[in-house]
Amino acid sequence: MANDGPVEHGYPHLETVRAAVTTLYRRLSYDTIQTFSTSVAPVDVAFCDTDDLYLGAQRVARELVRHYRLPDARMVVSFREMKHAANVELTAGPEYFVELNDRFRTHRRDIGAALAHEVMHVYLHRLDLTFPGTRENEILTDTAATYLGAGWLLLDAYREDGASSQKLGYLTPEEFGYVLAKRALVFGEDPSVWFTSPQAYTAYVKGMARARQDEQQPPLTAAGWAGRRRYARDRRHAPAPAPAPGPQPGVHYAFSPDSGGRLRVSFPCPTCHQRIRVPVRGRMRARCSLCRTVLECDT
Repeated sequence: MANDGPVEHGYPHLETVRAAVTTLYRRLSYDTIQTFSTSVAPVDVAFCDTDDLYLGAQRVARELVRHYRLPDARMVVSFREMKHAANVELTAGPEYFVELNDRFRTHRRDIGAALAHEVMHVYLHRLDLTFPGTRENEILTDTAATYLGAGWLLLDAYREDGASSQKLGYLTPEEFGYVLAKRALVFGEDPSVWFTSPQAYTAYVKGMARARQDEQQPPLTAAGWAGRRRYARDRRHAPAPAPAPGPQPGVHYAFSPDSGGRLRVSFPCPTCHQRIRVPVRGRMRARCSLCRTVLECDT
């Protein structure tokens, strides 16, 4: 939790974020992810200063348990002084003990954001789904919470001005915006109407621009003129008898021959980032087997 300290910006964890999205589709399946098409509603996690601290925290925790479809999980929420925003004790359940930073006693509107992350830890724990390394696993948790409809709370908890700052989670504001944008493009949802933080809205706009770039990479037909020209040049020089080198910096596609020596190109799906491999034969449609996105290509 960044509390009156420097807030990291940009996309330093982007590859881990993309790997997390791919992992969610592989582990949960397309059909399961589709059941999370509706995000947590602001009214369901609203917390005003007149609400009882403990009863209100339990109510918000129950709502997040319901959203993540963990009906047999019970969250017991308490508060104490600590360095981090929150902590959850991952046990066999069904009861889980969540500790929130004492800061939330007076910053109650952000309790939902902290619980969105911690309850997602329980969700992933039950799936036995982890990434190696603490930091990578926390990035997976932030990404999963955001992609499955509760992470807009984490981005909305980001506030920064000349005198103070606050940010929850391990992703940067722009990375939260990127994952939210990915979700919005899949489900046709506009989370920006829920933001109370102007900085969160700015980060979401930047994240959306970055997410749109994924849809504009060759060999997709939406690629710009410069990208198409570079792709055509690389295709001409791609060796057919032997595998071509991997993608170069800034280039997401790679050429290689199939068993019959015919040239193929592989590139990441702009929705789930699984790599797709198709023949090099001009205009065609490709369907991602993981997220079922239909892609217009010019290979």
